[in-house]
Amino acid sequence: MNAGPESSRSRPARREAPCREELRELYATLDTELARIGPVCLASGRCCRFGEYGHTLFVSEPEMDHFLAEAPAPARPLDDGETCPWQDARGRCTARDARPLGCRIYHCDPAFQEVAPALSERFIGRLKALVDLHGLSWNYAPFHRHLDRRRLEIDFPGPPGQ
Repeated sequence: MNAGPESSRSRPARREAPCREELRELYATLDTELARIGPVCLASGRCCRFGEYGHTLFVSEPEMDHFLAEAPAPARPLDDGETCPWQDARGRCTARDARPLGCRIYHCDPAFQEVAPALSERFIGRLKALVDLHGLSWNYAPFHRHLDRRRLEIDFPGPPGQ
């Protein structure tokens, strides 16, 4: 399956997560909560430049399944966790609708920093309960480690200039 008319890369492999609809509901509830709190997003792209900002994105196995099933093809090569491969050349997320819980919660807004840890713990707890309910593997690990493990399933672009 092609990512679109302008790309010959295929979409990531699709693994159906047993709790996909419940995960969507969890993300929607979090998005509603974030809209109520109102952290400011300046669309700086900092959240996707992990190495530069000392940020490690952790995701669970079911979140990764959901993400890879819903996200378009990556915009850039895998780089051992320095950046997100779904950040385009303008610094924008190309997989915004599919993004995992950690991406949704992370905001560089200084006013949000006091609220973020409790909100994160609450929703990670809900995610863990959902995973346990379905008897799924938690495998909570850095995003790039999941990508490394699934490298053969994903059609990553080549290095710049290729």
